[in-house]
Amino acid sequence: MSGAGKDRYPQIGVAMTCRDFEEYGRMFSCEFERGERVLDVAAGASSFAAYARKQGIQAVSADPLYTLGPQEMAERGLRELEESSAKLANLQHVYNWSYYGSADRHESLRRQSLELFLEDYRHLAGTEAYVSAMLPRLPFDDESFDRVLCSHFLFLYGEQFGEQFHREAVVELARVTRRGGEVRIYPLLDLKWSPYAGLGELMAFLEDRGLSPALEETSLSFIPGSHQLLVIRKP
Repeated sequence: MSGAGKDRYPQIGVAMTCRDFEEYGRMFSCEFERGERVLDVAAGASSFAAYARKQGIQAVSADPLYTLGPQEMAERGLRELEESSAKLANLQHVYNWSYYGSADRHESLRRQSLELFLEDYRHLAGTEAYVSAMLPRLPFDDESFDRVLCSHFLFLYGEQFGEQFHREAVVELARVTRRGGEVRIYPLLDLKWSPYAGLGELMAFLEDRGLSPALEETSLSFIPGSHQLLVIRKP
């Protein structure tokens, strides 16, 4: 589903995400196990890893923003949260509110997630928990993680980052995933809510490299038409 021009989400540049642990489980349609090593790429100010570590999950966040100090992250996070909430307020009619219930609850969950992230970041910024990194190159050894996640970056900015970038980025995500592990990417739409045009070719490219890509149903289809995610299993 693609929105009419006036109904598209207005975004310039890459937004900072601040989603929580439950949203991750729903977006990626998976459960996370105690002891597993998980990498969240383009994590922004999401509290997934902060909460996950409290559950015994070895979670690592990677994002180029982690060169910023805690105060700068707080200021940027609050500013972007207020801006995104204002944008959503004008587009409430196009989203699926079955999980969030309302725009007010959506904003409240974002604020709670940002607060949890900032509490954790103040203690762990500059450690291996928060790694400054930018696709398509990641500073991790081969097969470092059981599961690698990437939400609201790849495909969403398909016009800004071209086909070659996406190929290199996805291969890099697979490189740091252990054999028997998996990469999960959501959503598969661009900012115009159109399916990423090069997805079929990308999946064929990954198959040629010995990987097993598949489309699976997401449990959090908030964005119009965002009912699937890409799962790449590494035999």
